[in-house]
Amino acid sequence: SFIISMLQRRACPSLGQGAARQPAAPKVSSPCLSVPAQRCSQQAHSNLVQPTPGPLCQQPEAQVHRGRRRAVISSVTMPAERTVSSSSDEFTRGSHWSVHKFGGTCMAFSDRIRSAAELVVKDPGSKVVVVSAMGSHPNSPLKVTDVILTMINKAARQDPEFLTDLGALQEKHVEAAKQLLGSSPELTIFVSKLLDDIGDLKSMLQAMSIAGMSTDAFSDYVVGHGELWSALLFSLCCKQFGADVKFMDTRDVLVVQPTTDGASVDLVEDTSNARLDKWVATHGNHEIIVATGFIAKNVQGQATTLKRNGSDLSATILAALFRAGNITIWTDVDGVYSADPRKVPEAVCLPGMTYHEAWELSYFGANVLHPRTTLPAMKYHIPITIRNFFNLSAPGTRVGDLTTDLETHQGKNPVKGFATIDNVTIICVEGTGMVGVPGIASAIFGTVRDAGINVIMISQASSEQSICFAVREVDGEGAVTVLQKRFKDAIAAGRVSAVQQIRHCCVLAAVGQGMVARKGMAATMMSALAKANVNIKAMAQGSSEYNITVIIEQRDSERALRAVHSRFYLSTTPIAIGLVGPGLIGGALLEQIRDQAEVLRRELGVDLRILGITDSKKMLLKEKGIDLEHWKAQFEAEAQPADLEAFGNFLHGSYIPNHAIVDCTASELPAQHYLPWMTQGIHIITPNKKLGSGPMEQYQAVKKLGRESYTHFFYEGTVGAGLPVMGTLKHLVETGDKVHRIEGIFSGTLSYIFNTYSPGMQFSEVVADAKAKGYTEPDPRDDLNGTDVARKVAILARECGMELELSDIPVESLVPEPLRAVSTSAEYMARLPEFDASMTQRLEEAAAAGEVLRFVGVVDMLARRGSVELRRYPATHPFAQLVGSDNIIAFTTKRYTKQPLIIRGPGAGADVTAGGVFSDLLKLSAYLGSPS
Repeated sequence: SFIISMLQRRACPSLGQGAARQPAAPKVSSPCLSVPAQRCSQQAHSNLVQPTPGPLCQQPEAQVHRGRRRAVISSVTMPAERTVSSSSDEFTRGSHWSVHKFGGTCMAFSDRIRSAAELVVKDPGSKVVVVSAMGSHPNSPLKVTDVILTMINKAARQDPEFLTDLGALQEKHVEAAKQLLGSSPELTIFVSKLLDDIGDLKSMLQAMSIAGMSTDAFSDYVVGHGELWSALLFSLCCKQFGADVKFMDTRDVLVVQPTTDGASVDLVEDTSNARLDKWVATHGNHEIIVATGFIAKNVQGQATTLKRNGSDLSATILAALFRAGNITIWTDVDGVYSADPRKVPEAVCLPGMTYHEAWELSYFGANVLHPRTTLPAMKYHIPITIRNFFNLSAPGTRVGDLTTDLETHQGKNPVKGFATIDNVTIICVEGTGMVGVPGIASAIFGTVRDAGINVIMISQASSEQSICFAVREVDGEGAVTVLQKRFKDAIAAGRVSAVQQIRHCCVLAAVGQGMVARKGMAATMMSALAKANVNIKAMAQGSSEYNITVIIEQRDSERALRAVHSRFYLSTTPIAIGLVGPGLIGGALLEQIRDQAEVLRRELGVDLRILGITDSKKMLLKEKGIDLEHWKAQFEAEAQPADLEAFGNFLHGSYIPNHAIVDCTASELPAQHYLPWMTQGIHIITPNKKLGSGPMEQYQAVKKLGRESYTHFFYEGTVGAGLPVMGTLKHLVETGDKVHRIEGIFSGTLSYIFNTYSPGMQFSEVVADAKAKGYTEPDPRDDLNGTDVARKVAILARECGMELELSDIPVESLVPEPLRAVSTSAEYMARLPEFDASMTQRLEEAAAAGEVLRFVGVVDMLARRGSVELRRYPATHPFAQLVGSDNIIAFTTKRYTKQPLIIRGPGAGADVTAGGVFSDLLKLSAYLGSPS
């Protein structure tokens, strides 16, 4: 009881029988700490300490013994306090006061303290500066508050290592003072106060260790010393800059009482105002008041703390007491961001937000002011600016009332920010017996409350048949257990059908006071999530309309956050693109995107970014996008081995919410990855015909996935290059027209050959001419065998609903049978003249009948068949009017019976094919929200 009595007297001097001052701590021996047994009296005529040799200030004022873990000062003389004349102006509250708060990061070591003090001294006007305890930094790794709390715990469990921690605290502050104050009277003032406190704390902690216990009151008394030391150090530094400054121990001013839940405190404002007046009457009015953060006294006069975010709360409380004009919270970020920049790299620093918005975002873990911190400022309409101490050029984020916010944003940002709570579980309680029964919700949430489980979000359908709510994932099992126990009888009777949990979920919230009474906010958010292929499991929106909250799968957390942020906050619809095949078509596409990118961003809000390029051997990946001016050089210099699975995974992991792979190859290998890519939510755009004409099962799986999700498969370029063939056919089918027949010249190569081939010419000569002009593949047999046309027929037939395999299509090959197996293209071309006679005969027969030869593909929906063959057409037929390498396609349908719908134009070439692919990209952007 003697120990407890002593601890109580130290924690609350008013309990000490009216003693004016606590007795000095008894001298105790310790291998890690010593304090002076005797102080020299103050000398009014001298500001110098006794000239004992030692390195404390690189001068002989004080002596320091250096042990393994700490610095020990063996003697120091307390100088007379230098007189600093206070302002002659009478103390008044008002907007001429400003409040600055510096957190532990800003106070981590001497250089930062000096910079903060210089910043304050140079700021004109009357100022209150609130500081936290010193934080950690590589130059000074101890975080003072954490060390003090650890020290208290060690003492309570009788671990003598608390003495080592106390020595480390002494060393940190002595070193900081030496570097900050140099050889000066201010140094001796600080060191003397520090040693007094260290001695008191040592005695108190030893008493705790003997008792083997601690209490909240004792802990609060001890833990506040970090702020006491940092505030004194800061004020002495300002004093050296010549400022009119005074140190304030806020325990002399602030009086608080605990809230009913014990989690925070409320200011006793009348008492605190009276004590502020008394403090000013005692200490005078000063230009700068440096106050301790985090600490105060309770109504019984005992030292206490302001709990979580206590230093920020100290700043807003003092601002309210002084009726300050503004508050600046100095920290290590530029302000409040529209989303977590670690998850959304394009998050922007908000210029301003309202108090209510700050409350909502802080609940979701955003780095914003705690809700209780804003209350004193909000009461007196004092704006709070969050600024970066390490980036003074950044204006920060101003938190204020709605009027101030409207002036800042001018109504342009209805949603200010987005935040997530990861790793939550949904608890669902369902049953028809719950309908219309009063007290069900009370029973559910009362049971959960009694189990000590916090509910994050609640959602209930109007039918009252189910209630679902979200809890932390670690609480999921416990919630189910207590609810099953509570409703055991109701479950047995069938009134409650299930109490179940859905794990691995995430809460996503959109916050903004501008959403109030604004139509379409929820719809826009849901649409953005749907287009990002994110499923919503539950949602809630309060009547205040400040917040829209949804629960989604944890694996979709970042993609969903990026999608909604992009939809609301960016002026563009960004699409991350991976290009497979940077050959003729792919290269032309990159040039077209490069030339049109700025126009698309400015006029349509579409931002196309090439994040990856791959061919069959190597790939180039860039998280922030590839410079299209120099992509070839980058591809050669920085590419890594190609891996299509890794290529898709890289794109899927991009912070950009929308992803698309463009396959500009003619290879089967990329087509085999379409399905797994689309399962990842990656859209596919391609002129590659291998998937569309490949195995029916694979084709149907891709189409089915596209229908069931918001993942798109666009393939306009597969038939007709840049001509709108597939789009036209889709339009006819989707609007209910019945296709009877599709007939066309689908090969630009064969179109050129037969448009050129005329009586008097040899077929082999025309083929050689086409090859020389680049119309054919390197081996012309790849064009003349008709397989490419057959693939297009298969694609068209399937689009009409016919289940047609490529092998089901009869193809007339123009490659003579004996030449199909020759090993080289050169040998083929050399022997082709041997077979000119048969083709010459067919040409002359057609000419004699007034007809021409054309190589066509046909889809006959009435006969349910497709074919590829060389046919004769009258000279007046549209197919006979073609020139060059143009394509032509005729649709005979129920609506277009008498005269077919004809599409004609260039159907080959890298530029026109790339244009068709580009058109599909813009179609995708329209689906994703860009203007159409």
